[in-house]
Amino acid sequence: MAVQWADYDLDDIRHRYDRIASLIVPFEWLLFMPTAFRRTAVARIGLQGGERVLEIGCGTGRNLPFLREAVGPTGTVYGVDFSAGMLARARAGVASHGWDNVVLTECDAAEYRAPEPLDAVMFGLSYNTMPHHRAVLARALDLLKPGGRIVIMDAKLPPGIGGRMVLPFSIWLMKHTVLGNPCIRPWEHLEPLVDDFQMEEYLFGSYYVCRGVKRG
Repeated sequence: MAVQWADYDLDDIRHRYDRIASLIVPFEWLLFMPTAFRRTAVARIGLQGGERVLEIGCGTGRNLPFLREAVGPTGTVYGVDFSAGMLARARAGVASHGWDNVVLTECDAAEYRAPEPLDAVMFGLSYNTMPHHRAVLARALDLLKPGGRIVIMDAKLPPGIGGRMVLPFSIWLMKHTVLGNPCIRPWEHLEPLVDDFQMEEYLFGSYYVCRGVKRG
């Protein structure tokens, strides 16, 4: 029988992330996330001082230090997540650092409206967790200025027979942890919609960063 993924509804996903908010770092170890992967992904956005960037699925705020460093004190970092448990930890981190240019919002990313046009949008290990990812991607592109950059960072199955062999385990693991659908191929969704598409893979093709530029 073929191994298949069954999407969870948004309430189930929200409640799962509320429960695992304290476990994000151990999950990164469990899933062998490459060292400096977050910093590398932020670097691929090409942010400049004073720019406005949104992270979709900002979670507990693990990417926020790198995003804020990139835009500097005159820029603004927006973050959206629909898990109250995850955002509570992100907000605590923002408050402890006294970052007054980091603005976090609790809502469904498909319904998020930024208060100003954005220079960049980043999906931080979140695209594969959203059953309505296409709608969220469309909203992200709507929020960008023409010429704005969009980056998706995430895990994926390695290529070839290795990926096919680990698929059953990957589906089992995701169902019991972060609910990221390993069958989704976000780079195929993004590439037709943007200019200057690029993709880099890490850890033998198990992680990637893809990026593009919004058409004018």
